[in-house]
Amino acid sequence: MKKDISWDKIKSETKSIWAGETDPLPYNTTQPSTVNSVAFSYNNIEEWMAVAKGDKKGHIYGRNTNPTVEILEKKVAILEGADTATAFSSGMAAISNTLFANLKPGDRVIVGKDSYGGTSKIFMEFLPNFNIEVVFCDTTDTELFKKEIKKKCSLLYLETPTNPTLKIQDIQTLSNYAKASNALVVVDNTLSTPINQNPLRLGADVVLHSATKFLCGHSDAIGGIACGNNKIIDRIFHFREINGACLDPSPAYMILRGMKTLALRMKKHNENALELSHWLLGHKNVEKVFYPGISSHDGYNIAKNQMKGYGGVLSFSIKDQSAISNFISNLQFAHAAAHLGSLDTIVGPPKTTSHVENTPKERKKLGIPENLIRCSVGIEHINDIKNDFDQALNKL
Repeated sequence: MKKDISWDKIKSETKSIWAGETDPLPYNTTQPSTVNSVAFSYNNIEEWMAVAKGDKKGHIYGRNTNPTVEILEKKVAILEGADTATAFSSGMAAISNTLFANLKPGDRVIVGKDSYGGTSKIFMEFLPNFNIEVVFCDTTDTELFKKEIKKKCSLLYLETPTNPTLKIQDIQTLSNYAKASNALVVVDNTLSTPINQNPLRLGADVVLHSATKFLCGHSDAIGGIACGNNKIIDRIFHFREINGACLDPSPAYMILRGMKTLALRMKKHNENALELSHWLLGHKNVEKVFYPGISSHDGYNIAKNQMKGYGGVLSFSIKDQSAISNFISNLQFAHAAAHLGSLDTIVGPPKTTSHVENTPKERKKLGIPENLIRCSVGIEHINDIKNDFDQALNKL
């Protein structure tokens, strides 16, 4: 297999399968293996030292690096157009390690109010304890972001589309403005995936993924990824290897296997979510639909410009807030679970999913209505999804 591949010329469908896997594998297998060894042995101290110093490729200890995990890191990095990547035990580990590896006392972080619940807890509770100032802006108010960045900004944190209200942020505009202030730009790209959006090409410095979601796609493995240039990722990797939030090789293998169909799955997720969004707009018991692929969405024009597909997650509010439980219970082909990004349709209100960590007062402050239902649209036949939602909504 050729090693000198120009990945920029290769399509996402091919990258999902071959990226990170073009070098010969042990025993000439066609698929990566799960390497469960904690330690790696060498014939002599000189060779061991060469690997330890980075003069020779190899692995020493599983908390630092692992052959299976390394393949996953290469695959995601190539899909995102990054120099390199480092993997974590979860998406939240990727987020928290990236923040703590790049921030110090006295720094100032600018973030949108609509960040994922666990992420917002880091900004609200943990960073202030380290004398790091956090400024929350209205998520889609670009001018307010610019104003706060101009005052002082050490790190700009973006999440687009947001979870669960699917708000859109202009990555390129905000990244360019942040760069003028020498700020680091970090983007959570979990809901979009590298198939639909590539923040690094829009000016971001670090791209984060909860690999548990669409990258894995089968609800059976937890992991996280940070991608970027060598200098930044080396810094994050060093923090991670010392703090110990490493990804185990078994879930790494399962995420790798799931990613083989990432492009194929995302095509169907995109199609189903878009059609379901338009269908929900016309239902008598639906109050409002949140999905960047519909023209009435406030972020539609920005999304159309920076995304290649609008993703598999949508949210909608039903007119009778007290009927949320009945609606979810009436569905036949959907899991009521705190998860998204799987082959199967998954529903739940933010108070039990994305923002379960937050109080009702905090959710209100974050702009999340209590009558909202988040839906991760699966790859079932769209007519079956619509018929199921129709019968469940009509029973309210």
